[in-house]
Amino acid sequence: MLTILGFAMIATFLVLIMTKKMSPIAALVLIPALFCVAVGQGAKLGDYVIDGVGNLAPTAAMLMFAIVYFGVMIDVGLFDPIVRGILRFCKADPMRIVVGTAVLAAIVSLDGDGSTTFMITVSAMYPLYKRLKMSLVVMTGVAATANGVMNTLPWGGPTARAATALKLDASEIFIPMIPALAVGLLAVFLLSYVLGLRERKRLGMLTLDEALVREPEQETVLAGAGTGAVGGDRLRKGSAASGSADLTQDGDEEGKDGDEGGDEEEFKGLDPNRSTLRPKLYWFNAGLTVALLTAMIMELMPIPVLFLLGAALALTVNFPHMPDQRARIAAHADNVLNVSGMVFAAAVFTGVLTGTGMVENMADWVVGAVPDAMGPHMAIVTGLLSLPLTYFMSNDGFYFGVVPVLAEAGAAHGVSPLEIARASLAGQALHMSSPLVPAVYVLVGMAKVEFGDHTRFTVKWAVLTSLVVLGAGILFGTI
Repeated sequence: MLTILGFAMIATFLVLIMTKKMSPIAALVLIPALFCVAVGQGAKLGDYVIDGVGNLAPTAAMLMFAIVYFGVMIDVGLFDPIVRGILRFCKADPMRIVVGTAVLAAIVSLDGDGSTTFMITVSAMYPLYKRLKMSLVVMTGVAATANGVMNTLPWGGPTARAATALKLDASEIFIPMIPALAVGLLAVFLLSYVLGLRERKRLGMLTLDEALVREPEQETVLAGAGTGAVGGDRLRKGSAASGSADLTQDGDEEGKDGDEGGDEEEFKGLDPNRSTLRPKLYWFNAGLTVALLTAMIMELMPIPVLFLLGAALALTVNFPHMPDQRARIAAHADNVLNVSGMVFAAAVFTGVLTGTGMVENMADWVVGAVPDAMGPHMAIVTGLLSLPLTYFMSNDGFYFGVVPVLAEAGAAHGVSPLEIARASLAGQALHMSSPLVPAVYVLVGMAKVEFGDHTRFTVKWAVLTSLVVLGAGILFGTI
């Protein structure tokens, strides 16, 4: 019964948010509460929620202060050169922009943390997508899938969990999987190329006038928005016949055209003349960010503590006056509230799912449903199961609860625990879009994308990428 109710709860949640019948926060809270009562454990709901909140509180704290930290870094101009560099590569071509999104997300993912990856990627790419009226779910889908593949780095979490659960060395799991993961990353780049071509076909081929990059102050126009060094500069989509765009400088009157309504507000955050810029402190901020990410990778301190200290230091040095500090905190309060609220709402969902025993029963049912004849192929079975199981449960639940059982079943048929561990990494491309992953709420929140829209668009491509990784692992003989 718990197995059926567990799957029913997850299905109900997904249907409601994908059809936009409920907001994610409301669904994350109300649906598990109703199912908790349905299984006859309503009296323990409070205990389950408190346990869930306790488990996710460090994550919520990390996200809160990480948003403040990277928000301040965006305010002071740390990422403006990245935007200009991407612009020079992309040349306002939708295909190049989507490919650039995948490349940027993959590179930034080297820090091993999805939240920081999404904050940096969205802050750099969002202005370009909005300026060219590109689909924002393409950005979130590509970024999430690229980060999912890179999340398998030994310091990213899944590999370390698999190694701990099966008492193996992380390098023995990860290094042989590098070719398969590289193929998966290439699949993401190919996907971004195809999606970019689709966006180019929808929008037309866009180009920028060469005058845009002649002077340093003009290079920041698109990074900054409709107002700035060159007044009313803006991109305008060309006619269907020419399929091109030109750069116009017709002043404020044309800058207020209805077809570009709202651009000034949308791009205000990266205005090249904004008062929050701190060019004299650029190298301090860059050094602080590198030091913070290095300390995080080396695990010198817990990540929430690192971001708490980093945010406090960034605010104090860049904005020494109290009114300015309050203004910066207030400017990012909306993102902080949305993301932290989503995390604590997810704590209700995970608390009930775990506390009632639904997760354990679901895992046992799935493992028990595997025919004995599949024993010799348990590594492949593990890879296939990693897709739905890492989507519907946390990495901790999968790697510490399910993978050891699968490894034991495989060992009875001569399958090495190393093969099981490697195969268990296949589903990470899909996992990063799971509603139980806090980082995904940072992604959709900063990109102003509905979670249901992101899910509908991304899941199919993430599944395909995960299958490519699994197939490549089998082909290379590592699984």
